[in-house]
Amino acid sequence: MINVLVLCTANSARSILGEAILNKLGGGRFQGHSAGSHPRGAANPLALELLEQRGHPVGALRSKSWEVFAVASAPKMDIVITVCDAAAGESCPHWPGAPIKAHWGISDPAGVPGGIEAERAAFRQAYDRLHARVSALVAMPVEIMAREDIQMAVTAISRLEGATDLASGTGILP
Repeated sequence: MINVLVLCTANSARSILGEAILNKLGGGRFQGHSAGSHPRGAANPLALELLEQRGHPVGALRSKSWEVFAVASAPKMDIVITVCDAAAGESCPHWPGAPIKAHWGISDPAGVPGGIEAERAAFRQAYDRLHARVSALVAMPVEIMAREDIQMAVTAISRLEGATDLASGTGILP
């Protein structure tokens, strides 16, 4: 099982979407997790609504601190991906096992101007962009790839359509 931690500052929207998509597409090979540096404490209702509409179980999804995954008793993460530019710039905890790190910057769908329908459209766009990235990840034969090749591949994934300027520039966490 390849453990993937998806990070965002609030752990309420993009990282929650990433966790759910990973768990659905992972096919028993990948286990998605999510967390935030300053968790909001609850998943965004529009994220949960969209995930349910797209057939994802949402009962176990919750907003939590990244510290949960930085302790020795936590599952060992193989890959850590930030999805918001703010989290990419923060000093992350030391992750046991020195996982591969990448930044897949996706614009924040929460609170976009234009009302609830504009916000729902932004969530659909964020979901689609994360779905494309996760699909590319799970299509890789990571079990037989060298660490350097996995790093290069997850960095290349960061540059797919809709990447934030930070993600399309370096793709790697500072």
